[in-house]
Amino acid sequence: MRIVALAGGIGGARFLRGLLAAVGPQDEITVIGNTGDDIHLYGLKVCPDLDTVMYTLGGGIHEEQGWGRTDETWSIKAEMKEYGVGPEWFGLGDRDFATHLVRSQMLTAGYSLSQVTEALCVRWKPGVRLLPMSDDRVETHVRITDDQGTRAVHFQEYWVRLHAAVDAEAIIPVGADTAKPAPGVLEALAEADVILFPPSNPVVSIGTILAVPGIRDAVAAAPAPVVGLSPIIGGAPVRGMADKVLAAVGVEATAEAVALNYGSELIDGWLVDTADQDAVAAVEAAGIACRAVPLLMTDVEATAEMARAALALAEQVRA
Repeated sequence: MRIVALAGGIGGARFLRGLLAAVGPQDEITVIGNTGDDIHLYGLKVCPDLDTVMYTLGGGIHEEQGWGRTDETWSIKAEMKEYGVGPEWFGLGDRDFATHLVRSQMLTAGYSLSQVTEALCVRWKPGVRLLPMSDDRVETHVRITDDQGTRAVHFQEYWVRLHAAVDAEAIIPVGADTAKPAPGVLEALAEADVILFPPSNPVVSIGTILAVPGIRDAVAAAPAPVVGLSPIIGGAPVRGMADKVLAAVGVEATAEAVALNYGSELIDGWLVDTADQDAVAAVEAAGIACRAVPLLMTDVEATAEMARAALALAEQVRA
């Protein structure tokens, strides 16, 4: 079975770990990773979502945080602070710095982000084929109004420094409209047996991937069933502040609203948590097959059960 998953960072990575536990060694998983969170810091290209997937599946992630390296140290960050060089609000540990140095050196040498990601994965052996959504530069920005007036800030600044405490007025994936899908992305979607939307942020993770011209159309046109898992349980995000960015695009923070925002032209099936059983009828009335199952990723086996439920729904839709 050829499975393609569109994924952001922590939620997507943890779901993928369960997916790997749920499928057989003969199955092939291609992950199209969000690069809209990418940022340049200290002269380096940082790809938070790609690295979170790579570290999580490769056994190097800081489990409690869900991001960054395990057994991390912070000597470089401390030295940068002594030089008065920031930003202090974004943490890059010493081990993490090495990844960004290798990536930046390879990009400067002329390799594409796809080629660099493949090279980095040689070390980590994540068990999936990890593709950036695009080799072109795309950065998600958020329009806010605060004591400095109305302005746009990088999504990382909004999420990490401001903790989404200011209302998001608009989400702008800068560069997405002129970006091209990375090599292999459209082919993977066309050849997939199943396409999955993990419980990643529907606006700034999966939404940004779909904003790259050609990807949304490829998902909609794919012969494979497309099944998503709700990142909203009981009217609240499972993790993070997805409700803030959902509000910016006029979508209520409910499992039903997120499904309807994707729409039946994009997804064929949708899993909601058992706490949102009441949403099933409304989602199915919109032409999307819907089931209620436990969606809390408490451990790998619970997450594997989620993945099995998503694959089972895909088979029901296919039939």
